[in-house]
Amino acid sequence: MTVKTRLYVDQPLAEGNQVSLTREQAHYLFGVMRMAVGGAVALFNGRDAEWRGEIVQAGKRGGVLECSMQMRDLQMPPDLWLCFAPIKKTRTDFIVEKATEMGAAKICPIQTDFTNSERIKQERLQAHAVEAAEQCGGTYVPEVANLQKLSAMLDHWPEERQIMFCDEVELGAATSLASARRGPWAILIGPEGGFSPTERIRLHNMKEAHVVSLGPRILRADTAAVAALTVWQAALGDWAS
Repeated sequence: MTVKTRLYVDQPLAEGNQVSLTREQAHYLFGVMRMAVGGAVALFNGRDAEWRGEIVQAGKRGGVLECSMQMRDLQMPPDLWLCFAPIKKTRTDFIVEKATEMGAAKICPIQTDFTNSERIKQERLQAHAVEAAEQCGGTYVPEVANLQKLSAMLDHWPEERQIMFCDEVELGAATSLASARRGPWAILIGPEGGFSPTERIRLHNMKEAHVVSLGPRILRADTAAVAALTVWQAALGDWAS
């Protein structure tokens, strides 16, 4: 029988393990989805693959599911970070949602010289990543890091991680990544005002950086994130043949 409802849980999953639901999860399953004892939910935690969970207790404030069988293996995304400058609330939510759906392993909000937003609600964005993984069929939830300054991130940049630097000044056909090597990568998207001259010079001088154009038009930051993820996945990610 097909299991349509999926739920992320932060508990170990194995045959016979029982999983306790939070009040919010119980409300969703039993109040919203109208499920009851005997029903089945697909459970995942980002570590132990995906399991069929049978509902053995159901209540308004909680419930218990028991793992009966493994349904799918853990599907890890490529080792890809999405680094972006936060924008308006709903559009930042959109970026986190789409980055999760499109296979980013880590989502890194950054504060650039021209970033308008000086703070984020990390827990809320992490919850959006969880919801996106539940909806898209993923078995892994990317970490949403706390906001950090771009300059500080670059000060400690790991040498083995290459950067797809989406420079809005470089208009025209997108630079091909066909000759780039696989391995750890990061996509870097600027704010609505673009990167500052100081940031652009620093990034252009980094040996890890590959300057890539996203076409002949200047894109909104949330559109640029989706476009960049598509370009990278098609060339170097798990979409590539």
